[in-house]
Amino acid sequence: MRHVAALFATALLAAPAMSQGGGPYAVEGGRSYSSLQDAVNAIGGGTGTIRIAPGRYRDCAVQEAGRIAFVAEPGKVVFDGAICEGKATLVLRGQGAKVDGIVFTRTFVPDGNGAGIRIETGNLEVVNTMFVDGQCGILSAEDPSSVISIDRTTFARLGKHPDGTGAHALYIGNYGGLRVTRSRFEQGTGGHYVKSRAPRVEIVDNSFDDSRGHTTNYMIDLSNGATGRIADNSFVQGPDKENYSTMIAVAAEGVHNSSRGLVVENNRADLAPTFKESTTFVGDWAKDGVTVRGNTLAPRIKDYATR
Repeated sequence: MRHVAALFATALLAAPAMSQGGGPYAVEGGRSYSSLQDAVNAIGGGTGTIRIAPGRYRDCAVQEAGRIAFVAEPGKVVFDGAICEGKATLVLRGQGAKVDGIVFTRTFVPDGNGAGIRIETGNLEVVNTMFVDGQCGILSAEDPSSVISIDRTTFARLGKHPDGTGAHALYIGNYGGLRVTRSRFEQGTGGHYVKSRAPRVEIVDNSFDDSRGHTTNYMIDLSNGATGRIADNSFVQGPDKENYSTMIAVAAEGVHNSSRGLVVENNRADLAPTFKESTTFVGDWAKDGVTVRGNTLAPRIKDYATR
C-alpha cells in the first residue's frame, strides 16, 4: 500500500514532457513502432508484450484479438487525454490483456463514461497502475466467462464530472469475477468508488479514503449481489456525499446473483472529522445470508442493516 501511495504522489511529476510522435513501443523480436495501435496490430491474434518507453503520450489503441501485455516502468509513462472509439485509452476485446505500470489521466468523453481502460471481452490483469483526474478508471462490458484482477493500483479524482452521467472510479459489469487487492481509492468526484455486477468478488487489503471526496455515493456497490469476501480494507467516510446512508451496498439494484456466503470481515471504518451524520457499514437488500463480523467501526457507524 505504501508503494502505491508513493507512486501516486510522484508519477505525474516524474513523467517527461509530451512526446510528439508517440512511441517508441517495443515488441518482442526487436521491433518498435511509433504508434501504439501499430504495435497492437503487430501482435494481432498472437501473444506478446509491448514495452513502452518513458514519456507522456496522446495515443490510444484498440485490441481486437490475442493476448497482450502493456508494460511500463511504474510512474514513467502517462497517457494524457487519449481516447479511442469515444471510449477509452485502451479498448480491449481480445482474449486477454495485462496493464502494468501506466498512468492514465484526463479521460473525458461527451457521454460521461470516458475510461483509462474499457474491457469488453477477455481476462484483464492490472498492476502498479494509476487512474487520475478522469471519469471512469476501468469500465467493463459483459463477459461472464472472464475475470478481472487489480493489484497495487490507485484510483483518484474519478467519477461524475460536470455534465457527466453514470461514471464511477471502477465499474465492472456482468463479468465472471472481480479481484481487487492492495489498491487505493480516494478523492472521488461523484458516483461509487467500486461498482460491480460480477457474481463473485474478492476485495481485500485496500484503502477507501473519501475524506476529500465530492458528491460521492457508496464505497462499494455490489449492485446485483455477489458471493466472495470483502476483508482487511480501511474506509473513511467523507462529509460531501450524494448518499451517506451506506458504505457497502449489497443488491441495491435488484437480486440477480446470490449473496449467500458473502463475508465482510476484519475491515476498519472511520468517519472524517467533519462528517456529522450516522451511516451503516453494510446495507443488505439481498437478505439471503451475508456474514458481517470482526469489523472495527467508529461511533455512528452501524455494522449491518437490511433494506
